[in-house]
Amino acid sequence: MMNGVEKTNGEDLATEEQLITPWTVSVASGYTLLRDPRHNKGLAFTENERDAHYLRGLLPPSLMTQELQEKKLMHNLRQYEVPLQRYMAMMDLQERNERLFYKLLIDNVEELLPVVYTPTVGEACQKYGSIFRRPQGLYISLKEKGKILEVLKNWPESNIQVIVVTDGERILGLGDLGCQGMGIPVGKLSLYTALGGLRPSACLPVTIDVGTNNEKLLNDEFYIGLRQRRATGQEYAELLEEFMTAVKKNYGEKVLVQFEDFANHNAFELLEKYSPTHLVFNDDIQGTASVVLAGLLAALKLVGGALADHRFLFLGAGEAGTGIAELIALEISKQTKAPLEETRKKIWLVDSKGLIVSSRRESLQHFKKPWAHDHEPVKGLLDAVKAIKPTVLIGSSGVGKTFTKEVVEAMASINEKPLILALSNPTSQSECTAEEAYTWSKGRAIFASGSPFDPVEYNRQVFVPGQANNAYIFPGFGLGLIMSGAIRVHDDMLLAASEALAAQVKQENFDKGLIYPPFSNIRNISANIAAKVAAKAYELGLASRLPRPKDLVKYAESCMYSPIYRSYR
Repeated sequence: MMNGVEKTNGEDLATEEQLITPWTVSVASGYTLLRDPRHNKGLAFTENERDAHYLRGLLPPSLMTQELQEKKLMHNLRQYEVPLQRYMAMMDLQERNERLFYKLLIDNVEELLPVVYTPTVGEACQKYGSIFRRPQGLYISLKEKGKILEVLKNWPESNIQVIVVTDGERILGLGDLGCQGMGIPVGKLSLYTALGGLRPSACLPVTIDVGTNNEKLLNDEFYIGLRQRRATGQEYAELLEEFMTAVKKNYGEKVLVQFEDFANHNAFELLEKYSPTHLVFNDDIQGTASVVLAGLLAALKLVGGALADHRFLFLGAGEAGTGIAELIALEISKQTKAPLEETRKKIWLVDSKGLIVSSRRESLQHFKKPWAHDHEPVKGLLDAVKAIKPTVLIGSSGVGKTFTKEVVEAMASINEKPLILALSNPTSQSECTAEEAYTWSKGRAIFASGSPFDPVEYNRQVFVPGQANNAYIFPGFGLGLIMSGAIRVHDDMLLAASEALAAQVKQENFDKGLIYPPFSNIRNISANIAAKVAAKAYELGLASRLPRPKDLVKYAESCMYSPIYRSYR
């Protein structure tokens, strides 16, 4: 045990100055050492290391520092015009030299985040079959039913702290990509390490393949998954139950399981079913909610008033929409001491059939029912804006171009500073672009989106759109759970994470109209979020790692993985 995050091998116990032995099963040397991504340093091996580890002649004679390698690779990456080529180059690097991959990602986070995650990862998943080189992560399909525990034991690492799992049914706003959804857990976990400081060896990406309903994939000769329609009902539930049981049996009570990109009906059911017995987190429902709430709390400094003074209108009533709505209602409830049933009434949702109102209650899915308020039926979004007169408009529909000129103009006529969040990913599915939001509102909108947009010049003023990216929350959130040894997730931890993120927005960010802090400072932000989440875990009696560290921010920082090369004996 060291620094609260369990470390298993000597490399993790050593400080950066200490010499370590690059163990694999035996000491890795020569050719195998160069092919082991965890220990390979390429041309950064010193003269002594080249002698001691039989590397003479296997490398060109030049010596390079890690900084120089980073400079060379960034130069190479910038030569690619196509984002997917950058993604493939980054994945190749991850398989070749793990520490250099994370050094690049941490030092150039604003530039590389859109490459290893949204929007590029979406295209990568769509083409995963044809760009597939070496398997990453663990594939568990219906073929493995009854043997999932054995399959988990096939993974080379035994000390896993976080699992990101998908069944590929709703990848970003792109729909059912089946087994090719693996790009999502792989990408998410690289962010857990780069932004939250979890050790790469403690992270396990999993794709559960129960088939796909995507005809294009079923007919694609290069498709890498099961060629059958999706299993549902009991067959599906039994596979998931076996998986969740095996995970707990193999890795213990404190392993964090993050559900990612499941379809609505399964996402809510799985979260509800396993929250009481496992440490589970759904990033689409809870992570999105936490990051959006943080943006709203920060935006109050720009628009004024308390959260309870605002009216919220959502386009989209799926996982993200209802998750965000519920967390806003919880925060208002916490601030005003009003019951949740009351605070929910400040929040209205529009789905594909129009405004969700009480007359529709019977036909609504269970997760939409709490949002059915008394009002006459309203068909479209524009009419809903005119009827409800919201101060905040949030898009989580997965459908692009839905915040039309008329909708944005209506928001601007109702509000001095309309708050507009277009959260759907990737960029092509965004409800409107940053340029549209600023232009149509005559520069008055406060805007943030799910995928990144470039700064916009309007009326000789430069507006910098914020990005409501879950990567602000989940890495720090996960670190907070793991370093405190939390055994369950509680809604109060999500509120603590939101408040911690909002507190990181500085005056100079507000001056540019930003409601999120810059990503360049993300590790510090993550440490602060982790500290607040851990503090809440201790306060609620859900933390198992005792005694509680005195300074939780310092403790979080001390737990973080460093990508700097180690020196070998």
